[in-house]
Amino acid sequence: MKQDYCITIKKMPECERPREKMVSVGPERLSNAELMAIILSTGTKDMTAIDLAQQVLYHSKEGLTFLANASLEELNEIKGIGLAKACQLMASVELGKRISLTTKANKYKITSPEDASNLMMDRMRLLKKEHFEIILLNTKNELIGIENISIGSLSASIVHPREVFVTSIKRSASSIILVHNHPSGDPSPSKEDVEITKRLVEAGKIIGIRVLDHIIIGDNVHYSLNEMQMM
Repeated sequence: MKQDYCITIKKMPECERPREKMVSVGPERLSNAELMAIILSTGTKDMTAIDLAQQVLYHSKEGLTFLANASLEELNEIKGIGLAKACQLMASVELGKRISLTTKANKYKITSPEDASNLMMDRMRLLKKEHFEIILLNTKNELIGIENISIGSLSASIVHPREVFVTSIKRSASSIILVHNHPSGDPSPSKEDVEITKRLVEAGKIIGIRVLDHIIIGDNVHYSLNEMQMM
């Protein structure tokens, strides 16, 4: 069983300690490791908090990208990162994602596939499994919210019209945009992607909620089924 030890970095010059440095020069002047050390608070009996932070960053070649999508189990596997520290890191990452989304969501209006892609790209492009989400819009095409409908395997999402439109009705959406990611990075639609899109478009017509588009998110690239006249 992993155990945390309360070893700090008090032996460092005061001006180089992460907390004191942040107070002195601001967070933007701190390195990734220093910022993470503040979150972790303590190191282990063998490592300072900064050493431990560097170990997390170098755990994968992906660096911060790894941290953005790491599971509790993956973090807990890193030497020195017990359950408490893993939870601290995941909570910090999740807050960052929510702050980013909240900033974008303030009267965000979607008028093109690019607008939808810009909203969802950072949120979805690095996910390791397929996530199927919907963007909820009011009558002016302004963002009401974003809802996760399903999380699939590495190659497929399971989506049922009931889950899609129950959520849309509850949020009083006038229209929706379907969004899912391809972990491979290639946003080209599969046969199943096209079929589920057409199924949801028809269901939306019956219910009275328009399905405006289906955006597939790749690695910094997107595919719009509406733009390509595939829905």
